[in-house]
Amino acid sequence: MIGKRSSGMAMSSMALTALICAVTLLATPAPSHARPATPPAAPPAEPTPVSPRSLEDVRKDINRLYREAALATEAYNAAEEKAKKQSKDIVKLAHAVVRGQEKLDRLKARAGAAARAQYRGGGMPAEAQLMLSDDPQQFLRGARQVRQGQHATVGVLAELTRTQDDLKTYSADASSHWKKLDGLSKKKAAAAKEIKKKIAAAEKLESRLKKEERERLRKLEEQAARERQKAWLASGALHGGGGSGSGATGQGKKAIQYATAQIGKPYEWGAEGPGSYDCSGLTSQAWAAAGQGIPRTSQEQWKRLPRVDVAEMRPGDLIIYWKDASHVGMYLGDGAMVHSPRPGRHVTKAGAGSMPILGVVRPGG
Repeated sequence: MIGKRSSGMAMSSMALTALICAVTLLATPAPSHARPATPPAAPPAEPTPVSPRSLEDVRKDINRLYREAALATEAYNAAEEKAKKQSKDIVKLAHAVVRGQEKLDRLKARAGAAARAQYRGGGMPAEAQLMLSDDPQQFLRGARQVRQGQHATVGVLAELTRTQDDLKTYSADASSHWKKLDGLSKKKAAAAKEIKKKIAAAEKLESRLKKEERERLRKLEEQAARERQKAWLASGALHGGGGSGSGATGQGKKAIQYATAQIGKPYEWGAEGPGSYDCSGLTSQAWAAAGQGIPRTSQEQWKRLPRVDVAEMRPGDLIIYWKDASHVGMYLGDGAMVHSPRPGRHVTKAGAGSMPILGVVRPGG
């Protein structure tokens, strides 16, 4: 009966190795971080200059597409982080199954040995054994040992049952984790597809502009950012422009040093360095370099890190942007921040108020 219950649960070290390899393959991020190649658009025979008003419309459309790509990027990053955790859990369960099977084999051997010993000593009734014994004391000692052996056998069988139940639980948990991991892989693939779609659409819009129009577009972007920053400072958000929070902590200084050392490196969705970063990849790695682990995505940073008032922020704090928390930068002080903006741009310094601020969070306490 014991053999039938456990026969389907055996797992060799070779099976464990295969399982871990399968987890690694399934959880490995798809090589989709590289920016997708955009099919060359057929330019019109005679490009028509774009009017200032329509160029502003193009700027807004491009920004909208890149923001949608950023939101999809955060969804991709969140799914990837969860997939990593699921993979680690599956590997732990695989090891637990192997250890449980080894324990089960040992218990079965002990139970079998106890059963054989009882069989050998139990062929004659106890009264007959006492009458035939030359040494009654020896018989009593033997009887006590038999009773102890019987109790031990009951204990072994109980532990055997518990171990079998544990193995069933491990197996069910592993199956559940596999399903979740598969679902996360599908979410990652869908998010990656959405990211590529939005980036390609934005690049297509920009590719239709003449060279001088692209330059004007960049100037329009810079002008819009300056105007937002100027209005933000004028609002008194920083109580005079510097913020009333204390200076950066030791960890904050290390995080700032890391982040600013990345200036000039390109934005790449899903990237965490060292050659390129997305917005939350930069901030999470900067604080990791300072010895403080924080959530990977801007949305989780907003949800899980302590919040502080904008007027009280200090260098090293993270500024979360837009109502959907789809962007993040690191405050440097004096109304400035460092961030990885979007595809086609590089890690750079900018005005802390150059985008709509959702709030401020503080890693490291």
